[in-house]
Amino acid sequence: MARHEPWSAERATGIIAEHTHLEGATLPILHALQETFGYVDQGAVPLIADALNLSRAEVFGCVTFYHDFRAQPAGRHEVKLCRAEACQAMGSDKLHREILGRLGCGWHETTADGNATVEPVYCLGLCANGPAALVDGEPVAHLTADALEAALTEVRQ
Repeated sequence: MARHEPWSAERATGIIAEHTHLEGATLPILHALQETFGYVDQGAVPLIADALNLSRAEVFGCVTFYHDFRAQPAGRHEVKLCRAEACQAMGSDKLHREILGRLGCGWHETTADGNATVEPVYCLGLCANGPAALVDGEPVAHLTADALEAALTEVRQ
């Protein structure tokens, strides 16, 4: 998984300034901040609002509306579980309940040990090999709870 920089208001201000000229700059700015820091720190909201002449509520609304943006740092590893129909037909709903139970977290949450953040996705294009997941961007086909556990153990080493 990509390493992110620690949050810095000064660095964020520079990133925001690089994008303010774009049409509809809010989303490109949010993406750039998340790519840099791994999340959109609450301190970025007033910086973006001031730079784009928006209310803080408008910026906060964008951060919270789109599930791709995180308001807190993610775990060391990112787990994306496919929720599309083909994976559901292969038993992913039951599997996801088992996985979330083993990890001790819910959707859009990070495990207590900070090891993994779990996100739903709505098709990975691995429909013939479902259920499927991505672990730090690497596809895992024919997913089982044990296979996910093994993938997370493998990326730790």
